Amino acid sequence: MALSRTLRAPRIDLRFVIGLLLVCVSVAGVWWVVQTARVTQPVLVAQQAIVPGQTITARHVTALDARLAEASDDYVSPEALEEGLVAARTIPAGELVPVSATTTPEAIDRARVVVESALEIPGDVDAGALVELWAAPAVSPGVFDEPQVIVPGAVVAEVLSSDGMMAARGSRVELVVDRDRVAEVLRHASSGSALSVVPVAAEGGAR
Repeated sequence: MALSRTLRAPRIDLRFVIGLLLVCVSVAGVWWVVQTARVTQPVLVAQQAIVPGQTITARHVTALDARLAEASDDYVSPEALEEGLVAARTIPAGELVPVSATTTPEAIDRARVVVESALEIPGDVDAGALVELWAAPAVSPGVFDEPQVIVPGAVVAEVLSSDGMMAARGSRVELVVDRDRVAEVLRHASSGSALSVVPVAAEGGAR
């Protein structure tokens, strides 16, 4: 009598399959992270302080290969220099230039003025420093009224060299100010007010 055998398909453990898929996904994820971390792209870094309203040119920045991953679109690429970008805020030296800190010339509502400061400018005040501009109206020759702040948030564009007597009693400073403050600055300058540039202390610094 012939013996018959029933052939059965091998049973596959579903838990084993799920575990294998999870391992594959994990390995693929690690590989993707490693590969992404190795990818660099050229971005711009400021070689010097760039003040608001200043056109960003090749002499202000240099290209740097950086690993930015998902943040790559947040920073300015070298190709963007051809678009005539302008700084919307102060960009300190050494900072990667963020797209949010740039704008177009048409969007800038600031102007530059040169003032003679009655007070000597501290040696550590340079381009990009935040200052206040104070004015003491002239009452009579050599007599001035109480000083008041006329520009609370000016930015130093450049501390200019002074010669002769001006070097002894103050400093010439080029400031970036809001356009709606220009008329008042010019009025005080033309009427003989004593103008003083006063550095604004950084938060957390000495007071």
